[in-house]
Amino acid sequence: MKFSFKTLLYTAIAAGAIFVGLTFFDNEPRADFSALEAMRAGDMKKLNFSAPKPFVDTAFVGEDGQPMNFDAFKAQFTVVNFWATWCAPCRKEMPTLDALDKAFEGKGLDVVTIATGRNPQPAIDKFFADIDVQNLPKHLDPKQALARDMAVLGLPVTVVLDRDAREIARLTGDAHWDSPEAVAILTALIERE
Repeated sequence: MKFSFKTLLYTAIAAGAIFVGLTFFDNEPRADFSALEAMRAGDMKKLNFSAPKPFVDTAFVGEDGQPMNFDAFKAQFTVVNFWATWCAPCRKEMPTLDALDKAFEGKGLDVVTIATGRNPQPAIDKFFADIDVQNLPKHLDPKQALARDMAVLGLPVTVVLDRDAREIARLTGDAHWDSPEAVAILTALIERE
């Protein structure tokens, strides 16, 4: 993925705006998401910010077949994508999430994909191979317990978690997660603290 002048400009504006937008309560910085909301353009117009929602500790199945929850992703920002092998918009979106994960590797943001509902492992493997996804995990939510607890009502849905694994933003539908606007918003989130 190439970073253009436009991406750098968005990032610079965002970083400055976020620092100005911080407020303090009980000596804890709390983000004023209005600066990030002002940055939304393109597909990111569908990204809705909210006050941090309580941590959801519902288990899902990790790639190794073992139960896990979002505790594993604390201390960094996490982009969580709920998807399914039968979801056509997911097929379009997944390569952009793969590129996002590669671009932010080691920079305080992780991309987590969770196939919700019936998604046999061979179908998931074929899905990833067909669209050349190489960096994303193949986590499962076979009984849709996590999706239900997080009010995922359709697919795809992407949720952004803060460093305490609390939801702070949500986008329903597909998006280009490797776009300059998405990269700028996520960069600003990481750099604000």
